[in-house]
Formats: sequence, structure tokens, C-alpha cells
Amino acid sequence: MRTFLVSWFLFNSYIAVFFSIGNLVLVSGQCQSDQRQLLLEFKSSFNTTFTSPGKMMKWNQTSDCCSWDGVSCDAGGHVIGLDLSNGIILGAIDNSSSLFRLQHLQRLNLAFNLFIYAFPTGFEKLENLSYLNLSNAGFTGQIPVEISRLTSLVTLDLSVILFQGSLELEMLVQNLTRLRFLYLDGVNISATGNKWCRALSPLTELQVLSMSHCCLSGPMDSFLSKLRSLSVIRLDQNNLSGLVPPFLAEFPNLTSLHLNDNDLSGRLPEEIFQIPTLQALDLSNNRVLEGSIKKFPLNASLQTLRLTHTHIGGQIPESIGNLGQLTSIELAFCNFSGPIPKTVEKLSQLVYLNFLSNSFSGPIPNFSSSRNLTELNLAGNQLNGTIHSTDWSGLSKLVSVDLQTNKLSGTIPPTLFGLPSLQELVLSENQFDGSIGDLHGKASLLLRYVDLRSNKLQGQFPVSLFEFHGLEYLSLSSNNFSGLIPMTAFQNLRNLSYLDLSYNRLSIDATTTNISSLSFPTFNILMLGSCNLTEFPGFLKNQTSLNYLDLSKNQIHGGIPNWIWKAKSLSYLNLSQNFLVEFERPLKNITSTLGFLDLHGNQLHGKIPILPLHAIYLDYSNNNFNSVLPAHVGDFLQSANFFSISNNNFHGSIPRSICNISALKVLDLSNNSLRGPIPQCLFQMNVSFGVLNLGRNNLSGIISDTFSESCQLKTLHLNQNRLEGKVPKSLANCKMLEVLDIGNNLINGSFPCHLTNIAMLRVLVLRSNNFSGHIDCSGDNIGWKMLQIFDIASNNFSGKLHLTFLGTWDAMQPNPDKNQSELKDLRFEGEALDPFYYQDAIIVTIKGLELELVKILTIFTTIDISCNNFEGLIPEVIGTFKALYGLNFSHNAFSGPIPVFFGNLRQLESVDLSSNSLHGEIPSQLANLNFFSFLNVSNNKLVGPIPTSTQLQSFSEASFENNAGLCGPPLKATCGLPPAKTHNPSDARSTINWNYISAETGFCFGFGISVTLLIFWKRWRKWYFERMDRALSGLFPCFPLETRKHGRRANWNQRRH
Repeated sequence: MRTFLVSWFLFNSYIAVFFSIGNLVLVSGQCQSDQRQLLLEFKSSFNTTFTSPGKMMKWNQTSDCCSWDGVSCDAGGHVIGLDLSNGIILGAIDNSSSLFRLQHLQRLNLAFNLFIYAFPTGFEKLENLSYLNLSNAGFTGQIPVEISRLTSLVTLDLSVILFQGSLELEMLVQNLTRLRFLYLDGVNISATGNKWCRALSPLTELQVLSMSHCCLSGPMDSFLSKLRSLSVIRLDQNNLSGLVPPFLAEFPNLTSLHLNDNDLSGRLPEEIFQIPTLQALDLSNNRVLEGSIKKFPLNASLQTLRLTHTHIGGQIPESIGNLGQLTSIELAFCNFSGPIPKTVEKLSQLVYLNFLSNSFSGPIPNFSSSRNLTELNLAGNQLNGTIHSTDWSGLSKLVSVDLQTNKLSGTIPPTLFGLPSLQELVLSENQFDGSIGDLHGKASLLLRYVDLRSNKLQGQFPVSLFEFHGLEYLSLSSNNFSGLIPMTAFQNLRNLSYLDLSYNRLSIDATTTNISSLSFPTFNILMLGSCNLTEFPGFLKNQTSLNYLDLSKNQIHGGIPNWIWKAKSLSYLNLSQNFLVEFERPLKNITSTLGFLDLHGNQLHGKIPILPLHAIYLDYSNNNFNSVLPAHVGDFLQSANFFSISNNNFHGSIPRSICNISALKVLDLSNNSLRGPIPQCLFQMNVSFGVLNLGRNNLSGIISDTFSESCQLKTLHLNQNRLEGKVPKSLANCKMLEVLDIGNNLINGSFPCHLTNIAMLRVLVLRSNNFSGHIDCSGDNIGWKMLQIFDIASNNFSGKLHLTFLGTWDAMQPNPDKNQSELKDLRFEGEALDPFYYQDAIIVTIKGLELELVKILTIFTTIDISCNNFEGLIPEVIGTFKALYGLNFSHNAFSGPIPVFFGNLRQLESVDLSSNSLHGEIPSQLANLNFFSFLNVSNNKLVGPIPTSTQLQSFSEASFENNAGLCGPPLKATCGLPPAKTHNPSDARSTINWNYISAETGFCFGFGISVTLLIFWKRWRKWYFERMDRALSGLFPCFPLETRKHGRRANWNQRRH
């Protein structure tokens, strides 16, 4: 609303001045005495002691009133025009004011004053008025209906009148049939399309209709089509809905159409873009309005085109080159695609171009003919190719260039930095390579904002950047720049407030001995992550305005200095993944402004430190803290949204005070030694609570049946504890739950069919518990259409798998509409956490290995029901799961043949059917699986030859062993030959096979040498585990995982939340 008021203040000021100068005829003759007296009486009604008299300052008895400022007269000395606009006159005009006795008045302008009293009656007495402007005059109360008696009115402007209630539009204009200019912007009309369009339909001479922000609603009615004289239509910032009426394109004089910021929908008539007289078109912020641009007319008049935040899209036609008068085009956040036509190079009058966040592709056109261009924004597209120095020649007025988030490549031409008016250059998130080169004496002296992050730039750090003395913002992060940079080099950039050099191959020398800390720029944001820092930069002590500090992933050893907690402006501090071991004492005066504190991945030990009282994000995970959690820890975290102490050595019970954290969204206490029951109140947290991870502790007791009806949990990890009892019924209240892992506990009972009501569930892990019985959920509302990981291994389930149970798992089936490039991983993103998030991870058993996915991709699907007592045939519905990556039915009692439909599951990488009672031959269709990298059908009753294919012959003999009737490679048993001769057992006992003894001796010797090297030679041990990591990554290349270095399991990556 504030922006609207300012905009209309300027607009109406222009209107007021235009009409007052262009239409009031000043007459040199003397005014009538009665006219002078009426004007002086009007002036005296305001107390000029407390307000500016404005244009009335020089009004007096001795001068000709026709020469007074703001007054115009006719030849007879009668006042016919009064313009007191922009006078900031404070006071009231009552109903008996002398103003209403100026009977000859034709034009009255009181705009932009402070008449902060009720709207007076009496305007109807001014019968000769043709122009009335009361816009932004400050009147309150109801607009008097008597204005409708001014039948001579040609122009009426009541914009932004602060009156009570809504205006009855039909009553206001019913007699004003001569109106040509109507301005009601900001007036509360509150009418539907049929009502306000009908009210205006008699005004057939109307040329300008301006009703922005009037609470208009509904579709535009056909009554509006009667106003064929309209040249300007401003109906923006209303609640209009429905279609854009085609009849608007039939108005012969239409020059300006503003329908932005409404709820228009449907398809935009193509004829709108072909109106030859149209100069300004603004349809922006109609988010469901669709359509395309087929062509623009020859010799088009269009100067301004705004379609931002609509669904209008397709390709821009070549005829855009017909818009020779176009100065501003804004198509941001639309659905445009394809190349930007080369004909845009004809737009010589262009000043502003914004194509942000579309799907444009191909090269960037040459804009060198647009000599008036000041801003160019092509960010967030798929543009490719290189940018050439000649493309920018002659653009001396260009102030801002934003090409970020495209696919541009090649080197960055130095001439781009040298545009004389350039202030902002944003080329981040592209594929630019090469070095920056020497910019000495070549860059714009006005350059203040440079963003080159996330490219492939390399070479030595461009030291010529230190010559850009006006630089305020510099981001070079996530490139391949190298070299040693002394921090003192930034002393010349006195205006620099934002610096990001993170994630290059740079080494920052933070030594500032004998250098005054006051000589450094005053930073607001400083990011030096992964810059090989070995100490805290000393100049930071005096950075009083520092708001954001990132020193993560460096080589900083020792303690965290206590002065860092005294930075009064500091709200973000990231010291993660260093070698910090302690907090320098005394630890006090922690800044009250600190909202984000990330210390994960260090070697901090002892007790958990005093916590910042107003922190929103706290991550102390992956350290060596070894203590109990303070009983009142929750009382220190009243504002916390994110709190993680995972992967430490905390012990004792979980304090109930954690439930007092009213804003908590993520709580991760996993992988510690916490014991005792889970506080019931944790299952009754606030509605914004999204992640609870208590896995890998020693918690005991039951999972309390106290989940609230407003539960909003998305992730619940309680795995690897000693929990018992049954799955609580109230857990089904958590309708937003996506990840549930309660594996490796002592939970019992039947399968929790009540969880099938959770339609959002993607991951269900019940493995290694004491569940039993048949799975029969046919009577329940099964709704697992999004389920992608199902793991109930190592329980005591039995019986057959039913179609009704498996048939709704749509995520296991291929989705041809899913764009592989838009795949996501499961994570929790809350508004308060932006841009940080909680990364979900899960343990799966696949390809015979127990691995932990550090990211759960939304395409990854697996079923593991191994180590149970299921029986019967493998269900045919599995044959529809063509998006399935892994399947483990091993160690059950399945019978029948291996289904041939396995050959249709083209995404399958891992199948384990071992230790069942399957019989028959191995289907030859398995040879068609291109990604097949693991198969185990051992310990069954299979017969016949193993199908010949590169895939199946590459598996080990162990994959097929203990099937008495199987033959062919890789088994030693050949097909179609008699069995080998049986030797006399006595001969076997009396004969020594020296080949076996030699092999065993060699194996033992080699194995012993390897183990000895692993134990006593550190370099060998490091080499060995690196190779093992690579081997495991090769086994499962499509998914992010990290093997645990001293165990069989995979481990999480260090999460960057």
C-alpha cells in the first residue's frame, strides 16, 4: 500500500500540474471585489500559524486577485479556476465555506493537501465545474452524493480518498455523462464486474478510466465494451478474475492497458498484442493467466510491455523486431522458451530488459545497437554459448548486467568490466572458465557489485580487483582460483561490505601484525570458507558491524576466542569443520543477536557451552562433547528452530525442558549414549515441529501413544534403541510424515496397518524388531502412493503378500512426466531455516551390503522383506514396479518359479532371492537388464542352465550356489555332461593334495602381511580405505553414500544443513 500511495502521489502531482498550467487562462484584468473577498475569506479560514498557506501566502487586499498564485479569471474578472494543489494546507473546509460561493468556478484543484476532516457538502453549488481534482487531499468520511449533480464535469479525480465504507459508483456517475477522465484510484468501490461495468456503461465519451486498488472483483462484464472511446484503462491491483475480454482489442484508440496484480485466468486473447495504437501493456502478477505471443504488428506503438509472474509463454516471435519504440520489456518468471530472437537487436530505443527465470536457450543476442540500455537481466534461463567483447561495444549507459544461472561458457571478456556506467555485474552459476586477466585501468570506476561465484574460473586471484575502490560486494566463491592472498590487500577497498572467497584453492594469510585493525573495510558479510586459514583473523576484533561470518572448512586449531562472542552485530557464525578443541575462557557475554551458530565437525569436548539465548539455528554435531545435557537446556533455546547435538558422547536422559522450545522445527540428538524413556511431551510439540531424530542411542520404554491431532512431523527416526511395545495408534495423526525409521528396536505386535492412512509416507523402516503375523491391511484405507523405501526385514512376518497391500505403491511405477533433471532429495526446509535445511539419510541393505544413503533421492525405490516367513508365489504386481532399483526377498519361504516379469524391470540394479524354495529355471529375460549389477539366487531349488549374458556371467559362483540342478558358468558344473567320478573316501583320506596346502599357506601368509600393514603402517591404512571407498562407490554409482572407515556400514556425510 505504501508503494501504491507514493506512485499515485507522483502520478497525480503530474496531472495536477499539467492541467493547472495547460488549461488555466490567466487574465490581466482586475477581478471583481466580491471575488477577492470570497478568496480572502477562504484563506482566513485556515490558521496559517500552524500550517503552510501554500499558494495563498501572497493573497491580500491590495493586489489583483486574478494575478494571485493559483487563481485564474475570465474576461469579466470572475474567478473560473482555483489550483491550490501541493500546498500542504492543514485544516477543514466546512459546508458554509466561501469556496462554494464562487459561482463561476469551472476548475478546482485541491489535490495533495491535508484537509484531514470530513468530506464537506457544497460542491454541488459549483454548477459550472468541468474539472474537479480532490485526489490525496486528505478528506475523510463519505463522498457526498451531491457531486453527481455536477453534470458539466469532464474530469473527476477522487483518488486515494480516505473515506469510510464503500462508494456507490452508479449513484456517483449516474448524471456525469460528459465525463472523459475518471480517476478513482484507491477508492473502496467493492463491486463485482457486472455492477461496476454497468454503472460506467452510460459514460460513452470516457477516454481515461483509472480505478486501481478499488476492491473490484469478478470478471469484467460486456457492459464495458460500450466505452469504445477509452484510450487509458487502469484496473490494476484489484481482485478481478476470469478472462481478459477480447473486446478490449477492438477499442480503436487504446494506448494504455494496465490489468496487473489481479487474479485473471484463462487464455489471453492474442489480439491484445496486435493493437496498433497500444503504447503500454501491463498484465504482470496474474499468476494463472496463460497465453502466447504469435506476432506483433508492423509499425507497432508499444513502448512498455510487462508480463512478469504470469503463465504466458512459448517462443517470442521474430516480429518483436517491429517494436521500434519499445523502451521497457519485462517477462520475468513466465513460461517463455526457445531462443531469444535475433531481431531484438533492432530495438534501438530499449532502456530496460528483464527475462529473469524463464527457459530461454541459445546464445545471447548482440545488444550493441540499444545505445540507451541501462539494465539487462537474463538470469535464471538456459542460455549457452560465449559472450564476446563486441556484443557490449557502445553500451555506455549500461548500469546493470545479470546473466547468472545459465549455461554460458568461455572466458569473460575484460571489456565487460570496462563499460563506463557499469555498477553491477552478476555472472554467477554459469560455466565460465579461464582466468579473469589483468583489469588494470580497464574497469569501470563506478563498479560496486561483482558476483562471479559458482563458475570454473581459474588461475591466480585477480589482484587488479583491488583497484576497484568503489567495490561494495565481491563474490568469487566456488571457483578454482589459486594463490596466496594477504588479508591486508583488502585495505584499499574501503567501501567493501560483502566478501565471499569460499571454496577455491586460495590460501588467505590472516596475519595482521603491526597493522591497525581500523584500516580494514567495515564488513557486514565475510565468507572465507575453505580458504586454508590457520588462525582467526585478528582484525575481526574491531569489526563492529559484522553480521555474517563464515570460517568453515579451514585449518584453524586451538580454541574459539572469547572476543568473538562480543560482536554486538553478529547474527551468523559458522566455524564448522575445523580443528577447534575448546572455548577460550572466560566464556561470557555471548552476543544476544547471534541467531545462527554452526560448530559441527570440530573436536570440541567437555560440557556443552552456554547457549546464545536468541539463537534460531544451533548445530553442535560431530564433536567430542562428553556430558549430560543440562536439565534446563530447553530454557536457553526459546527461539531455536534447529538444534542438533548428534554424533557426540552425550549421556544421561533427555531433559523434559526441551519440550519448552516453542519454535522448534528440527531436533537431532542421534548417535549419542542417551538412555531412559523418551519424554511424552516430545510427541505433543508445536504444529511446526517437523524433524525428530533420536536414533542410535540407548533409549528404552515405549513410544508413547500421545501424538497430537495437529502433528506436523515429516521425519521421525527412533532406530537403533531399545524401544519396545507396539506402534502407537496416534502416530497416524502425523499426516505429513514422509520418513519413519523405527528399525533395530524391540517393538512387537502385528503390522501397523493404521499407518497406511499417512498418504505422504515415502520411507518406512521396521526392520530388526519383533513384529509378527500376516500383513492384511485390506480393510484399511491404503494410501501409500508415494512410498519409495519399504524395509520390514528381520522380523517374524508370515503368510502371503496381497495385491491390495502392494497395489497402490505408485512411486514404484514409472512416471513418464517426471523430468529427471528436476529430481530432488528428501529434506526438511522450513521458512525460518531458509536457506538451510535438514538432510534426511537412511540405512538400506542392497547389493549384499548395508549402506547408508546420505541423500534419499526421490527416484530411489527399494523393497526389503528379507529374513521373515513369507510364503507363496512372488506377487505379480511387482512386475508393474518398473521404477524399482533394489529388491530383497531373501530368507523367506517363497515358492514357484522366478517370474519372467523381472526382465521388464529395466531400472533394477540389485535382486536378492536367496534362501527360499524357488524352483524352475532362471528366466532368460534377466539378461535384458542393462543396470543389473547384483544377483543372488543361491540356496533355492533352481535347475537348468544359467542364461548366457555378460551380466549374469559376471556374478560370482556364490550367487548361484546350493541349487542342485543349476549348471553353466560361473558354476563349475557344466550342462549336459555326466557327473564326475566319485572317489573312494579311503583314497581321499590317504592322499594329500599339495595344491590346496600351497594355496592355503600362500593365502594365510598374504593375509597376515596385509593385516600387519593395516595395523602398523598409517600411510598403507589410508591408501587401503580410500581404495575401498572408491570400490563401494563403484558398486552403487547412482546414489550418494560414504563407507564407514573402520566398519562395514556406510556413514553420513558431514551434513551442510
